[in-house]
Amino acid sequence: MKRRAFLGKTFSTFPLYHIFKSFSLGEVDNQKDKGINEKSVDDGKNIWGQFFGFNLLNYFMVYGKKPFQEEEFALIHRLGFNFVRLPMDYRCWTDEKSLYQIREEDLKEIDKAVEFGKKYNIHVCLNFHRAPGWTVAKPDEAMNLWLDEEAQKICCYHWQTFAKRYKDIEPMQLSFNLLNEPGNISAEKHKNVISKLVDAIHSVDEKRPIHCDGRLWGAMPPDELSDLGIIADLHMYRPFPITHYKASWAGQWDNVPVPDYPYKEGDFVWDKEGIREKVINPWKKLEDKGVPVFVGEFGAFNQTPHKAVMGWLEDTLSLFHEVGWGWSMWNFKGPFGPIDSDRMDVEYEEWEGNKVDRQMLTLLQKFIPQK
Repeated sequence: MKRRAFLGKTFSTFPLYHIFKSFSLGEVDNQKDKGINEKSVDDGKNIWGQFFGFNLLNYFMVYGKKPFQEEEFALIHRLGFNFVRLPMDYRCWTDEKSLYQIREEDLKEIDKAVEFGKKYNIHVCLNFHRAPGWTVAKPDEAMNLWLDEEAQKICCYHWQTFAKRYKDIEPMQLSFNLLNEPGNISAEKHKNVISKLVDAIHSVDEKRPIHCDGRLWGAMPPDELSDLGIIADLHMYRPFPITHYKASWAGQWDNVPVPDYPYKEGDFVWDKEGIREKVINPWKKLEDKGVPVFVGEFGAFNQTPHKAVMGWLEDTLSLFHEVGWGWSMWNFKGPFGPIDSDRMDVEYEEWEGNKVDRQMLTLLQKFIPQK
């Protein structure tokens, strides 16, 4: 998720287009496994359309890192989901004295997450949310991945380390998501860096699936990468006032009205057809060229009225379902997700020590294909 300092403008006029099953909680143990349909590989279908899950933030920031919990993977599995994206800060495993020094004890924690995924039939996608030379968070990186060859070498070294470490893990159990939300950079610079990272990984493990976020913070389809054999990842945070209302890292909100959905931005109406026009159709054009599409992030912050969130979420999920795209919600437990989200306008259900937004969770499960 982007810490969008540039989005401090009034959102009603900000030209965003320029930057880019029902269930009973008592019955979740009876959910069938959402296994991987290997036949879809032979059929040439977008196999990533059969993965649905969440982002887990244990290694999101070095200062708040915590071990991955088997109980969380078990819960995700019990609820019927089969995918987790792990947005990680490379400093979590890197020695401060040298960016080429990687601490084995910290990689072992990531090993556990991969094993939990295997145990619970959950695909694990490893992402460098902060990579050597690039981050959307604060503080900024000292080097610039898009310009500095040394940063590119270090980033290649880290990804190659992961490729070697997990070479024996089946492709449908583990994938790599190279960078989080490349910003306002040129297609040429983007492809230059991504090509080097892809080559570094595939020189060790040519079968490892690689996800690449679109430029402009995951909003723009990465057509420039269409010949690299990657999966293109969309981050769906539009309209921004619905998804990030009063988020402290995402600009000033003092003069922004409480958003409703459908959301009107000037003369444009963000409803189901508006989302289709501005988001789905451009990415579908890329998929029609043979590039698989996956939604690596989407969600709405807990300050947006729940009614608006649910309207936006149902339209968004129905569109993903319509085009056959898998997805990974930001997040599972936390202010964007269905559990422990601390919304003031939700009546939570207490379940196994968790506060569950049943309405949201039921809606998410509605769009998981049943077997």
